Amino acid sequence: MGLHKIDKTNLIEPRVKTTPQNVQEANEALFRAKMTLPAAAKHCGMTHKEMKLTFWEFLKYNEPDYEIPENTSEISGRQESRMH
Repeated sequence: MGLHKIDKTNLIEPRVKTTPQNVQEANEALFRAKMTLPAAAKHCGMTHKEMKLTFWEFLKYNEPDYEIPENTSEISGRQESRMH
């Protein structure tokens, strides 16, 4: 099959309608690192930039629901290696 015989209509995916439910699902999946930003944007029918802005708003108005243990070191591995 040559390149000239490819049906271009099959290459374009239909646009997903943005709904509050899709946006909520995508934001929660991003928060839990179960979805990448491109996948979340596609799930909602948004651009990457729109999804980033929406997720920043989600983070602004939703408190973390996890705790960081007190014995967790604040120094990353890279900073420790500079001290040696």
